[in-house]
Amino acid sequence: MAGEITKDVVSSSLSLDGRVAIVTGASRGIGRSISIHLHSLGARFVINYASNSTQADLLASELNASAPTSHPQAIAIKADVSDPDQVKQLFDRAEEEFGSKIHILVHCAGVLDPKYPTLANTTVEDWDMTFNVNTKGAFLCCREATNRLAPGGGGRIIMISTSLVGALAPGYAAYTTSKAAVETMTKIVAKELKGTQITANCVAPGPVATELFFAGKTEETIKRIADANPLGRLGEPKDISQVVGFIASDAGEWINGQVIRANGGFFV
Repeated sequence: MAGEITKDVVSSSLSLDGRVAIVTGASRGIGRSISIHLHSLGARFVINYASNSTQADLLASELNASAPTSHPQAIAIKADVSDPDQVKQLFDRAEEEFGSKIHILVHCAGVLDPKYPTLANTTVEDWDMTFNVNTKGAFLCCREATNRLAPGGGGRIIMISTSLVGALAPGYAAYTTSKAAVETMTKIVAKELKGTQITANCVAPGPVATELFFAGKTEETIKRIADANPLGRLGEPKDISQVVGFIASDAGEWINGQVIRANGGFFV
């Protein structure tokens, strides 16, 4: 009996039934995994994408086909997160489609230069592109969320950063700096949201086996990075999505203004 009660309490505290989420950059990689996990917890959500409508639509179809109701649980919406008008329209459409205020924003959209240039070899164009998506995009989505998320409990802003902010590895100057700004912004937002019961946190993955990570790396480099992890492997997208799911749930309410470096001990 005690075990059953405990299981029910845990299940209830992790449930996202009745809550609506927006996941940016959700058509592939970590964002895709987060979408699937939030769906398993009962959330209805928007799969935001910038260009690949095929992957986003397919994911929405698969998740809706497995839902116990005929009402859509997932919809795909195209929006450039660096465009303020498109970000506003993203939130507008989400509210219209689900007939509800948004409860959760998970911001995954981001870019990384696969050339891994030193700062001396980083072009102004590449620097600006990185900050336009990674930092301006995070700002616009976070700003919209602070004005639109449902207050009074269950409101979550979760920004995906990177453990490179702690590692400070050469070749990632623009990417790491763009994410460091997001971490600082999120900590401030957590304080500015005092009284709303909306929390704001960052999840900062280490090396995760995604297209973004593999781009531009040799097999030797990939093996070296995997071997350097105390757990002896690269991260998997599910390693990150489960952390996000916990923070998004009632069980994660007491986590606020934090940066969680989910990297298996690769960077400490």
